[in-house]
Amino acid sequence: MTKYLVFILILLTAYSAQAASTSAPDELKDLYFGEALYSAFQEEWFDAISRLDTELGQHHSLDQPELDSLFHHFSLAEFAVGDFELAYRMHRRAGRAITEVINGDVEHDVRNEAIYRLAKIYFQKDQPVNALHALERISPPVAEKIRADLDFLIAQVLMANGRYTDAVDVLMGIQEKASLKGFVGYNLGIALMRDGQQQEGRYQLDLVGQINSDDPVVKALKDKANLFLGEKLLEEGDFNAAKRVLDRVRIDGPFSSQALLKSGWADASLQLFDRALVPWNLMLERQVTDSAVQEALLAAPYAYGKLGIFSKAALLYGSALDSFGAEIDRLDESIELIREGHFLEALVRDEVKSDANWAIRLRELPETPETYYLLELLASHEFQQSLHNYLDLERLLDKLERWQLDLDAYEELIEQRKAYYQPLIPAIDNRFRQLDSLMRLRLEQRERIAQRLQSMLVAPRPDYLATAEERIVADRIDRLEETFNAVGGSPPVDAQARVRRLRGLLLWKIRTDYDTRLTETYSNLHALDQDIEELRNRYNDFVRVRQAATQSFQGYNETIRLQRMRIAAALTRAQHIQTRQGRVLEDMAVDELTSRREHLLELQVKARFAMADSYDRAVRAEAEKGESDE
Repeated sequence: MTKYLVFILILLTAYSAQAASTSAPDELKDLYFGEALYSAFQEEWFDAISRLDTELGQHHSLDQPELDSLFHHFSLAEFAVGDFELAYRMHRRAGRAITEVINGDVEHDVRNEAIYRLAKIYFQKDQPVNALHALERISPPVAEKIRADLDFLIAQVLMANGRYTDAVDVLMGIQEKASLKGFVGYNLGIALMRDGQQQEGRYQLDLVGQINSDDPVVKALKDKANLFLGEKLLEEGDFNAAKRVLDRVRIDGPFSSQALLKSGWADASLQLFDRALVPWNLMLERQVTDSAVQEALLAAPYAYGKLGIFSKAALLYGSALDSFGAEIDRLDESIELIREGHFLEALVRDEVKSDANWAIRLRELPETPETYYLLELLASHEFQQSLHNYLDLERLLDKLERWQLDLDAYEELIEQRKAYYQPLIPAIDNRFRQLDSLMRLRLEQRERIAQRLQSMLVAPRPDYLATAEERIVADRIDRLEETFNAVGGSPPVDAQARVRRLRGLLLWKIRTDYDTRLTETYSNLHALDQDIEELRNRYNDFVRVRQAATQSFQGYNETIRLQRMRIAAALTRAQHIQTRQGRVLEDMAVDELTSRREHLLELQVKARFAMADSYDRAVRAEAEKGESDE
């Protein structure tokens, strides 16, 4: 029974729940997109979706998106976000995202794959008509990597729409696909039988029932085909053929209990009750929670009764009554515990979910009897999806609570930055103002020099280019002349001549070196420009560092407050939804267990009457034996 339910879980995971097919680009140019892909490859779908949604939102808000590194992967990112949402079972959002890809300017293969994914969403949501319309939009050529899966989906959609003849044609074309081994044959057999081709359908199911494979899923499908075909033959009264097919089901496979039960009834229908007891007695050693085993608890004593061993039959009926009573008590306890909320508490136990076979382990925990029938419930696809939703909500609540703690950590970090930088900023600002004033002064001086040099190109002014020593000499000559004028009278002729000679020599040197000095001055001005550029760079670096230091602790209060409000609102909403989802799970579990309890009550009544009848027959047989001995 446990293996049967494990197989159901495998099928639900592998074929009902969609796994992402997005692959990494050959050359990754956007690290944030790479982070989203990394989370997706770890099957952390929520982290992948939130990261990629944020990155795409920022990309759409850019004035020049072609300059963004995500631009190189934009089409793939648009497709990936829908792919991740589909893997996270967000079918509605995934459908919108994939539809945008289909209607956008994308490559032919990407568009075909997007349509294929959209059709799969419709099919999983039990909308076969919409799935068929979507598939009709796929245009050739189809990429090799999705061709076989696409044809198989087309066949499934056609079957869901009642077009079995068309489905047969499609399935016939993909029979040799190794990746679909067993699945094509099984669906082909069903399609043929529903199309009225009974013999051909049975032949295909018979082929599937004899497949040689080491794949556990294919083996389970093989058993399922044999069970289906055996039940069909049993209903039609071909008991020998049904027996041969049912005996091909593995004794340790997921469908073994049902096959053993049906095999026994095939022998019983042929009045071979001794042979029917062989599979039924094997079943008596199995878990009584299996409905097939419960049927066998009544079938085995029935066979003993037909063989005239009434005492053995009575004992087995009594044992069945005890088993049914114990199971009814266990079900009553489980229902009561579920209503008290223990069922949901057991589902979210960390030490259980850390195990790969957590569902089986959860069922076996002695302190959680309310989960004893959990695996049977997990065999239901509806319950499986509801359970996944509840667990996703539980993880989402954990993440939201961690985000609240992260905001507290951010606030503490900001306060530490503020405590470090704020005492330093006044002194730095004072030094900065001094540097700023000096820099402005030097820049003004440089501009005045540049303007003078520019004007000197039109109206030469050699005196502007005199050296400091020459200016000192010129000042001394001026003072000598002022001294001569202040004394009065006529100064000595030779003194005047010598002064004029000195001034002339000075002016001669200044004017004859004018062109050379002008060229050298321009060279020095260009060198000064380089120093000024370096000074400006340092100035800008200081401004940026100062702004970074200030912005590291300023302007975050409002953002954090808004984020805290959003997280609190999301937390309240998630808790409300989880509560409702929990009630749905509890109601489903209670309804299932109540149904099983009522079935056990019916079997209990049958066993009680059958036991009484067997005791009566056993007493009469014993009495008749005593009379014959006399």
